[in-house]
Amino acid sequence: MIGAMSERVTLQSPVRTADGAGGAAVTWNEGASVWAKVEMLGGGETPMAERLEARARVRVTIRHHPGVTAEMRAVWQGRALDIRNVRDLDGRKRFLVLDCEEVRP
Repeated sequence: MIGAMSERVTLQSPVRTADGAGGAAVTWNEGASVWAKVEMLGGGETPMAERLEARARVRVTIRHHPGVTAEMRAVWQGRALDIRNVRDLDGRKRFLVLDCEEVRP
């Protein structure tokens, strides 16, 4: 598994700032840059507000890193991948599998 981790991925955490109108603006804090195995799983298009959004499913496998949650995102080759699910691959805290989705208008 380690030898297959040949891509650099940066983990980012959201920072929400009140916008004064009851909502929040989201910016992203840079976190750890880690080695990863990145696999493209497929995708499709979804109608959204009179346009199509392209969605790509991506699996990112990294060495276990504490604090990784589904609120975060991974940046790979300049592409922001929203983390949808975080799984401990074998229950031994050696590897994490991040099920991600990239959404592009």
